Amino acid sequence: MDATSGPHHIPSPISLYADQYHVFDLMQSMLEAILIQRPEDPIQFMINHLKQDNDHVPRIFILGPPASGKTTIAMWLCKHLNACFISLENLLRNEFSFLAMEAAEIRKRNQEIPNELWAKLIQERLSSDDCIKRGWIVDGFPETREQAILLQVIGIFPRHVVVLHAPDTVLIERNLGKRIDPYSGEVYHTTFDWPAEPEIQERLVVAEGISEGETSRRLLEHHRNISRIYQTYPKVLKAISSDQPCVDVFYQVCCGELLKEAVADQSRLGQLIEPFFYNKWPVSDDIVIKLLSDRLNKLDCVKYGWVLHGFPRDLDQAEHLESLGFVPNRVFFLNVPSDSITERLSQRMLDPDTGERYHTMYKPAPTMEVQARLQQNPKDSEERVKFKLDVYYRNSADLEEFYNDIIYVNGDQDPYTVFEHIESGIIMPLPIRNP
Repeated sequence: MDATSGPHHIPSPISLYADQYHVFDLMQSMLEAILIQRPEDPIQFMINHLKQDNDHVPRIFILGPPASGKTTIAMWLCKHLNACFISLENLLRNEFSFLAMEAAEIRKRNQEIPNELWAKLIQERLSSDDCIKRGWIVDGFPETREQAILLQVIGIFPRHVVVLHAPDTVLIERNLGKRIDPYSGEVYHTTFDWPAEPEIQERLVVAEGISEGETSRRLLEHHRNISRIYQTYPKVLKAISSDQPCVDVFYQVCCGELLKEAVADQSRLGQLIEPFFYNKWPVSDDIVIKLLSDRLNKLDCVKYGWVLHGFPRDLDQAEHLESLGFVPNRVFFLNVPSDSITERLSQRMLDPDTGERYHTMYKPAPTMEVQARLQQNPKDSEERVKFKLDVYYRNSADLEEFYNDIIYVNGDQDPYTVFEHIESGIIMPLPIRNP
């Protein structure tokens, strides 16, 4: 380029190179860091920033009311992503931190630890080498808008904020059965998640503050503050119902819906998708596969592998994926009789007052009053279910011809049995075909 001429025209190979190697994202990340940190030597700051090579490590807040399962989800995520788990309790147990010692002394005097001190404790922990290299997941903080603003002032910005929610009646019931393993910090429940190992059962202790009155007070406080948290992190916040099995919550938190995340990120692709979402139009295959391609090319997918659920849906999508080099080494088909599928979906109902889900056969409403106010999602009507089944069967025949060595699993069983069949199909090597 001629630096003396204008306007400058950037050759197309430069933009292609920049897009291929994420130069634009890198520059944006560095610019954000400079504006937040305001270093005296910006050039050296950028050099150090590049050396850290940690723009893509997880930086996540897991928030929610008492007994919503945020600690369990945060710990599972840390194991899955190899990130650092950070909670208020383990911050106070840092024997090498003068700030932690100061905060512990305040707590011993039964006084409330100032928000400024909490923010400094988190800043100190996040500046350690392991958090910088591996990323971090903060459990249960911030709880108020004031705490969130303090974190922003000192330059702590999460990439994702996950807020778990559930009806208060469910949370109070959960909290009463909550038990803690003092050795590992793992959270268990007397009804929903009791450990199988006798030695763990014997050492479990009752969690503090789980009485019905104390839980109700904390829930009320949470409801007062959470709406302002929503306002603080509008672009990166995702709300997930925790009134479902922990595994389902985990996969929603961990994998998410790529389309919704792209819209929330306000990327160029997200801006393309946004009109489809607001107008409830189906997103075109080209956009979906471009988004999927970007995700599968990221380091974690390249290093650890990937699992696609419900995609591709037809032969065109499968061929498009293969042309981009995304070829699965296992393909599972879950087979369920049409009658069972219709029965499962068309008889689902929702209580609009409590958010509780019921099923005419498997989980009927407890009273006539509840039964009278149940509502059905229009997507679960018998006609809509049968239509979607017809579309699925037409497309699945082509997919079965396209993919080799398909593993068929009977999906008309309990979830644990289905999981074991899928797990065995992953662990066992595929059969070698004779030429």
